[in-house]
Amino acid sequence: MSVEKDINSVDAKTGDLRKVTAKAHEGEIKVAAHDLNRRESLSAYFTILAAGFGLISDGYQNNLMTMSNVIFKELYPNDYTSTVSTRVSNSLLVGAVLGQIFVGLICDRVGRKVALVSTTLLIVIGAILGTAAHGAHGSAQGLFWFLTIARGITGVGVGGEYPASSTSASEAANETAQANRGPVFIMVTNFVLSFGGPLAVSVFLIVLSAAGDNHLETVWRVCFGIGILLPLTVFFFRLRMLSSKLYRKGAIKRRVPYGLVFKRYWRELIGTCGAWFLYDFVTFPNGVFSGTIISSVIHDGSIKATAEWQLLLGIIALPGVFVGAYLCNRLGRRNTMMLGFSGYLLFGLIIGLAYNKITKIIPLFVIFYGLMQSVGNMGPGDMLGLTSSESYATPIRGTCYGLSAAIGKTGAAVGTQAFTPIQNNLGKQWTFIIAAICGVTGVLITYFCVPDMTGVDLADEDAKFMKYLADNGWEGEVGEDSEKVFADHHVAEAGSTERL
Repeated sequence: MSVEKDINSVDAKTGDLRKVTAKAHEGEIKVAAHDLNRRESLSAYFTILAAGFGLISDGYQNNLMTMSNVIFKELYPNDYTSTVSTRVSNSLLVGAVLGQIFVGLICDRVGRKVALVSTTLLIVIGAILGTAAHGAHGSAQGLFWFLTIARGITGVGVGGEYPASSTSASEAANETAQANRGPVFIMVTNFVLSFGGPLAVSVFLIVLSAAGDNHLETVWRVCFGIGILLPLTVFFFRLRMLSSKLYRKGAIKRRVPYGLVFKRYWRELIGTCGAWFLYDFVTFPNGVFSGTIISSVIHDGSIKATAEWQLLLGIIALPGVFVGAYLCNRLGRRNTMMLGFSGYLLFGLIIGLAYNKITKIIPLFVIFYGLMQSVGNMGPGDMLGLTSSESYATPIRGTCYGLSAAIGKTGAAVGTQAFTPIQNNLGKQWTFIIAAICGVTGVLITYFCVPDMTGVDLADEDAKFMKYLADNGWEGEVGEDSEKVFADHHVAEAGSTERL
């Protein structure tokens, strides 16, 4: 290594980059991955915490329409049709798909900090517009179009938060708690996203109790307004954060070899994209319309009673997150995800085949409905973000994570769009039977296409990726700022040519 530096280094005053072989850079990545100074270590811990606070706003926004749909049906029974309801709900998803793809690219090509700051600002702007939404001359249709645009802007920020926060949290957890990277990642990603459901309903119940049933417009506007405050809690830190050591060492911002990336990771992409599509196809519409489902089966159809049952449903779904965090190291990522998809098969068939009988016993229905969501949280809910952040090398982690999440959100949009037609044409029980079918498909895709990275250091995959690029003749700039080098497979080492 020292010989290579003597031969290939260029005087720093010239401003040229140091040239290194793939083998040399592979060694540097492994050594530097866990060698942090005090400031880098503190930044890594705060990055993990900030990811949790940032993603809780995503969870809140994802579940904000659950009770808002019930309010709008009460306030505008003739205007808030199923078509309008689906459009307003889907606008967040469409925005999220765009955000996940483009912010995922920004995350890798420009930098983690730029991506995180951008998503925070977009969520705040969208939430402000949603809170202030009005139709021209009091038009209800104008109000819902305004909300559609505002929720779309929020969605871009919410979607971008997925690759930006998750990749940063995964890399930071790898630097500070590599053995427990999985549980730490789950607690600051899927736990806070899942907690967003009970949080949104709890806020709704508090505001409803304070404002009363006669001020429902005030209720939904205050709930939307609280969504402005959550992302602001991490804005200052994100302005001052450091990127992970893995990113500063391994970033590829120019001449990214996407063809080689696809050639290496095509099976993993099928696994993470396909499994995420199936998971969101089931879980998102069942979350958005769960308030509507519950209000249709309870005898007391009041808004408050619906919210109380909705809160119970959200609480029952939470323990699955902790079970998944416990099992991810012991059982492995892939096996835990398969177990969760199997739960969709079990509870989907139980509820779907016995729907007409089970809905007559409201507590039993809510418990089984909650357990179905809980096993979803335990399996694909916990594992998809984790496997998507672990399966790909650092230079393209944000891009591949964003693409996987975007395909997932496409599944959510398709599921939300198909939810009402399925209920109207096939019957309400079929939404659960289809969930069971998705569970079987999810098990197969996970088994054949999703790698199990349990216990694997992310630096190891980065080193293998650099070797793979060198084997295929790629050369270019690697790293960020002072860590940047030029990876050149033609560089001589001690007078001989080394090619990996």
